[in-house]
Amino acid sequence: MKLATTLTILALAFIVTVILAPISIPLLRRLKFGQSIREEGPKSHMKKAGTPTMGGIIFLLAIILTTVGVGSFLDLFTTQTVVLLLVLVGFGLIGLLDDSLKVVFKRNLGLTSLQKLIGQIVIAVLAYFLLHVGSFDTTLAIPFTDWTIELGNFYVAFLIFWLVGFSNAVNLTDGLDGLVAGTASIAFAAFGVIALFQDQADIALFAFAVTGALLGFLLFNANPAKVFMGDTGSLALGGALAMVSVLVKAEFLLLLIGLVFVIETLSVILQVGSFKLRKKRIFKMSPIHHHFELSGWSEWKVVLVFWSTALAVALIAVLSEAFL
Repeated sequence: MKLATTLTILALAFIVTVILAPISIPLLRRLKFGQSIREEGPKSHMKKAGTPTMGGIIFLLAIILTTVGVGSFLDLFTTQTVVLLLVLVGFGLIGLLDDSLKVVFKRNLGLTSLQKLIGQIVIAVLAYFLLHVGSFDTTLAIPFTDWTIELGNFYVAFLIFWLVGFSNAVNLTDGLDGLVAGTASIAFAAFGVIALFQDQADIALFAFAVTGALLGFLLFNANPAKVFMGDTGSLALGGALAMVSVLVKAEFLLLLIGLVFVIETLSVILQVGSFKLRKKRIFKMSPIHHHFELSGWSEWKVVLVFWSTALAVALIAVLSEAFL
């Protein structure tokens, strides 16, 4: 894929998002699809109550239109593209249902964890069987080495764990204006470059479509946010990001590229574990971005530091793939 094509994909997804957002945000507001803020969260966030949510619909539409349109035009619409869209849309629909229930009942609780999990597992299994229509590599590569692990039929269990885990990790990270839109756009861009290294233009197309759409969404989601992506967006992004890592056979490299999401998730696990075992908290609040807020950091400072971290580790990952 040429540089001009890559820039065109980024620009197209960006423009579609920028066109859709001013139409969608007033509509979401009229439908009273406002965000409910959890009472135990930082008090400074209460002013965000009522901000339109489910904004993930905006960039999901842009991603789908760009991927299908450009993919069909360039003959890059493949089985892998179908799998990526299945995961993106499938996880997005789970998030949409979750967001809808929150809006209807005017609370910060939608689907139960079990209901989400069942839906996510079904999508992951469908993706696995679609991949097995053709030949699919069931090995796991160990980053920075030539070692691989053959999972065979056990790969489906790994795929379920990977997609569900990162979907929920990105969802946990979505707590500050622009945080996920920025970090996820960096992660998808990194995998887009890696896909180009591997001459997997279909995956690169999807990854750069997501990057462009998220950068467009960021214009409306950066602090102070005019719209939130909701679970509609965050669950979809996490699942799709994990699926991209699977298709470029750089699964474990996602632990580096998605380090911010990993740290956010670990902070919740450590906080819950510590409180249950010792009745003491490690952080002032989890996920860890709230800890920094309560430590006196402004929301913008937390977001910028996390974006910078995401960019640094993404560069390390891409350079390692290019030169090692």
